[in-house]
Amino acid sequence: MTQREGTIAVPGGNVWYRRVGPRSPGTGLPLLVVHGGPGLPHDYLNALQRLADEREVIYWDQLGCGKSDRPSDARLWTMQRSVAEMDAVVRGLALHRFHLFGNSWGGMLAQQYVLDVPSPVASFVISNSTASIPLFAENVARLKLELDAATQAAIDRHEAAGTTHSAEYQAAIKTWNETYLCRKRPWPAELQDAFRNMGIEIFETMFGPSDFRITGTVRDWDVVARLSEITIPTLLLAGRYDECSPEEMRDMQQRIAGSRFELFESSSHMPFIEEPDRFDRVMREFLRGHD
Repeated sequence: MTQREGTIAVPGGNVWYRRVGPRSPGTGLPLLVVHGGPGLPHDYLNALQRLADEREVIYWDQLGCGKSDRPSDARLWTMQRSVAEMDAVVRGLALHRFHLFGNSWGGMLAQQYVLDVPSPVASFVISNSTASIPLFAENVARLKLELDAATQAAIDRHEAAGTTHSAEYQAAIKTWNETYLCRKRPWPAELQDAFRNMGIEIFETMFGPSDFRITGTVRDWDVVARLSEITIPTLLLAGRYDECSPEEMRDMQQRIAGSRFELFESSSHMPFIEEPDRFDRVMREFLRGHD
């Protein structure tokens, strides 16, 4: 399969991109993939290359992680600069009409981009995301109470003491991740690689020490009241066991006129890994319908 790589200048440094699949006449519009984190590089979304048999799939590692530059200026890590980065990527890739896919934090960034930047987006897929950090924080707190008492206690104790590098805390987070992030066992290599290459500084600056203590620059981010401004064809994907509440995502769908909602009953945060066959069917149908 044809692959092309390069770099693009964005506010704060240079970012790496990869284009996979055909660019010939008669193929579908390209799909731009926006990864999560913030700071979790694109690797865990490599599963979307399955769609590259009928359209180009484009990835980039956001500034601060993966194969992109990792500047040390913490002032860069804001939603506003991230939107400017995404705009620079779209322009640098000369995308004149394209589909947009954002997972998790990538879905948040993509929502803000669609709301603020006039762009030739043909369709929009919001995968396992939120429109409100305060609502997300409430759901995380609720889900934590559903963990066993020992796991809850370990999370609370070590976060309060600042001992989050301890084996006990890491074991508790592993339980959380295998319950609410990805339920496939064992985790695929690309997901493990993404966590190994995560940009910790950008995550801690934008979110905070963990999903349980969101104190960073996006702690008050909320676009719920603006969702009605999204007028492009939109598909929302949710997982039954997701840390991003499927109930909230259903509410998001109801605020976006003409949008579509798909619930993955056996998935948490990553249906492209957890339920690949159904994910591919849903995506192919939606993208073909808006080429």
